[in-house]
Amino acid sequence: MHIVALGLNHQTAPVATRERLAFKTEELPEVLRRLRAETGLSEALILSTCNRVELYGISNTLDDCHARLIKFLADYHQIAAADFADKLYFHTDSEAIHHGFRVASSLDSMVVGEPQILGQFKDAFAIASAESSTGLILNRFLHRSFFIAKEVRTRTKIASNAVSVSFAAVELAKKIFGELNGKKVMLIGAGEMCELAARHFINQGIEQVLVTNRTLSRAQQLADEFSGIALPFDIFRGQLDQADIILSSTGAPDYIIGPDEITKALKKRRNRPMFLIDIAVPRDIDPKVNDLDNIYLFDVDDLQDVVTENLDQRRNEAEHAEELVNREVEKFEQWLASLSVTPTIKQLREKVLAICDQEINKTLAGFSDLDPKDEKRLKAMVNAIGNKFLHHPISYLKAKNAATDTQPATTIREIFKLDDN
Repeated sequence: MHIVALGLNHQTAPVATRERLAFKTEELPEVLRRLRAETGLSEALILSTCNRVELYGISNTLDDCHARLIKFLADYHQIAAADFADKLYFHTDSEAIHHGFRVASSLDSMVVGEPQILGQFKDAFAIASAESSTGLILNRFLHRSFFIAKEVRTRTKIASNAVSVSFAAVELAKKIFGELNGKKVMLIGAGEMCELAARHFINQGIEQVLVTNRTLSRAQQLADEFSGIALPFDIFRGQLDQADIILSSTGAPDYIIGPDEITKALKKRRNRPMFLIDIAVPRDIDPKVNDLDNIYLFDVDDLQDVVTENLDQRRNEAEHAEELVNREVEKFEQWLASLSVTPTIKQLREKVLAICDQEINKTLAGFSDLDPKDEKRLKAMVNAIGNKFLHHPISYLKAKNAATDTQPATTIREIFKLDDN
């Protein structure tokens, strides 16, 4: 019995290859049935995201398991194995356990510490479980994966620092204003970066979103999405005082905001601070604006510096997280080892207690007038002796790592002739 994991990810394969091997969520129930039927896996789970496609399973043998899994992917997606086989990794037993725990803990993610992968892993497990595709071993493996992922997030700071430009802007705003409840943000431009930043700001309690764009309909569309207000582009400068936070990302060739506009806005605001984020290239906001009092201006390079510093901090935290994962791998291997000696323990217990029953019954047959209570006491005593006798050999078996050393179980089976008919 072996845990296996075969797959590819953002580190081993380009997106074009990952797309070709990805599975749609609605396909997974049928895919899982085919995977077990065609590869001989007794348990199976499929994790398919934009950054990885992985097959996890339990196989009775490793002979040709790698080849069978590759053939399954090739047959199902109707792709020549030669087109992707060299992009795959194949882990077994300890390495598979270690890999799965690292994936769930986001240590194998493109952005270390990102939370999405744990939710995706849980979704994959829910589908596999609903199809009865997981059993004793994968169920335990996945529950421990989720446990260690939670441990990593609570006992390290792996996810505490912003590692995207848009989220770094939100974190800087919080440092300037403290809580963002009741604050207003103005988006100048309605592109993807502005939209993503707006989502982060909304999640932090921003009171209102103002949106302006050269195309008013696009501004209105984005404003509606956030229950905000759309402003015509030709009047937004007169409304700058309404915003505590201004995020600008347009395709303008020259500055669209200068010291004069901000000075007027500050006067209307009675010099209350303003936080300006310029993520446009070329820049939208004249750098001289930063010379004004109560103005905090950051451009995309400033934000990238924050992201780089935070990524370094996450990498340092990842070292601690790796230690937590390694300890959990050892615990899981010990549990697996106990499974491999369970049949021997069960047979040993059954044989010894059967001998006890047989001998006490022979003895009791010679007593015709024994009180039923005394008979019950004698049987209990003999069973107790049997269990006392079993204690040391069973403890010996449990203490050995049967996953890597089968000799202890073999020795016990020979001594007690457990395999004799």
